Amino acid sequence: MSLKLPRLPEKWALTTTSRARKPASPGTPDNALAAELTRLLGDRKVLSSLPERRNYRYDAIAFGETPLAVVLPESTADVVTAVRAARAAGVPIVGRGAASGLSGGVVPLQEGLVISFTRMTRLDIFPERREARAQAGVVTLKVTEAARPHGLVYPPDPASFRTSTIGGNLGENAGGPTCFKYGVTGDYVQALEFVDEAGEVHELTRGAYDLAGLLIGSEGTLGLITEATLRLTPPPRHVRTLMAHFAEVGQAAEAVSRAIAAGAVPSKLEFMDTACVGAVEDYLHLGLPREAGAVLLVDTDGDDLETVEAERALVETACLEAGGEVRRAATDAESDALWRARRSVSPALGRIRPQRMNEDIVVPRSVLPEVVREIRALGDASPFPVVQFGHIGDGNLHPNILFDPRTESEEAVHHLAHQIALVAIRHGGVLSGEHGIGTMKRDFMRDAVDPESLDVLRSVKRALDPQDRLNPGKILPGELEAPHAHP
Repeated sequence: MSLKLPRLPEKWALTTTSRARKPASPGTPDNALAAELTRLLGDRKVLSSLPERRNYRYDAIAFGETPLAVVLPESTADVVTAVRAARAAGVPIVGRGAASGLSGGVVPLQEGLVISFTRMTRLDIFPERREARAQAGVVTLKVTEAARPHGLVYPPDPASFRTSTIGGNLGENAGGPTCFKYGVTGDYVQALEFVDEAGEVHELTRGAYDLAGLLIGSEGTLGLITEATLRLTPPPRHVRTLMAHFAEVGQAAEAVSRAIAAGAVPSKLEFMDTACVGAVEDYLHLGLPREAGAVLLVDTDGDDLETVEAERALVETACLEAGGEVRRAATDAESDALWRARRSVSPALGRIRPQRMNEDIVVPRSVLPEVVREIRALGDASPFPVVQFGHIGDGNLHPNILFDPRTESEEAVHHLAHQIALVAIRHGGVLSGEHGIGTMKRDFMRDAVDPESLDVLRSVKRALDPQDRLNPGKILPGELEAPHAHP
């Protein structure tokens, strides 16, 4: 089906966002939306009780308003029905996957409808075309698990790949440890299906005027992605892993710059600072070097073993020249343990403080040493623990501010997050590489994007969602209040 954009009204004030009508409170006995959805879709696909609905007001780091109703669709037709019912009721719609997001992106800021895609899990593999067709609720890892018997894999691998879903990955354009060599989610999308704010279904393929690319990374504010066709590739025949550790965090960043300048293109190039290493070691006891100021984890891969080994040697040399010490993983088990450490950062940090503000800045690799040192200085001067890790080969850093909202000031946390964002902007970087803007970084957009560009972004939003029903209050600075951290 072709995409028909709504005609733009002649007069718009581009500096404001329209608010959907606020419906009755979730405690109101006569919840007309839930009743209508139940009539249309049946009890099994609609959650209407207050305890059930309360479970859908949060993501991994924030909570907002309790929705009036939650729909658990099993097909695109169910999504269409739900969207049209919400439109008739005049309430906003928030699409939701596994709720593992880290920017407040699926937190409802107004009472309305949440559409949770966790039951849309159909997955088909087409080995002859090296493609997969996945509904939005398919867990990311399942794609590779289904493709592997055919000699294929799905390269994007966000750290949350065991829980995050394809729909959520598309909404945020998620990256992961392999992003430096193999790219991010959007690089593997051949086509996608989405439902617009009017409840119409559209199938988009990649090409000129790449509307599919516009949907990818739009955080559910332009349309509800229901299915996607994903490109698969053969896995590399050989993989080699090493760990390098350094006395000081800037040395690790310098090693990355040296390795890339020498021509290395590792498949994975990940970074953890000393606080991050300590948290993971306390959690898993894997034998990581606690004394290190920073650790790099590196994979080189390919089909020619000699080339893979030569590339690993380039990385080793760069690490040694930057003042590091290097250890090769001798077995697959050692390699798996090192990557388990990296993927366990989130639960490890949760043992230090119950809450965290997860930054997601991206900066040019040439300024990585200065940036990580400046962030380290901000953390040292702060009352909050600040840890750094991330996909450093891609310039994508995840400084995390750890705090307890019961005893520590969220305003002070937000101020520190703003200072970190300004470091990235000052060095020619951007606010997000894969976690999205959501609400947590929405106010920083005025620093990162000039007013004229913000007006253009608002006009795109209004062209595809003229009544601001789809995930309102996200990405663009506006009048809706940001959500709160978990109590």
